[in-house]
Amino acid sequence: MVSTDGVSVLIVDDQLPFRLAARAVLRRAEGFELVGEAADGDEAVAMAAELRPSLVLMDINMPTMNGIEATRQIMAAAPGTTVFLCSTYQRSDLPPEAESSGFAAYVNKEELGPDLLRRLWDDRGGD
Repeated sequence: MVSTDGVSVLIVDDQLPFRLAARAVLRRAEGFELVGEAADGDEAVAMAAELRPSLVLMDINMPTMNGIEATRQIMAAAPGTTVFLCSTYQRSDLPPEAESSGFAAYVNKEELGPDLLRRLWDDRGGD
């Protein structure tokens, strides 16, 4: 069983309402702890380098740098970081370049909840 201790989370989204919703999910998800929030891709890359979170919840469409490129850069700098892409797209409608970014799972924003977060974390294919 995967240990739930120390799952530090960085939330990345340019929309405050989603960041607030994601915060609420994390408060209800045992073993997950919010360590930071970023509002764009550039900020996400910088914060991930500084905070070294276990998990990044990454929006796709953001100003300055989109979430796909930010994921690519975070994964190159810290391959042990897990990134879950979060958007309103259906999985089949993700931009083609998303598949090569290194993300571990895709979450439709409307479906994000503590149980889904736990299941995706436990199933992510890591150690």
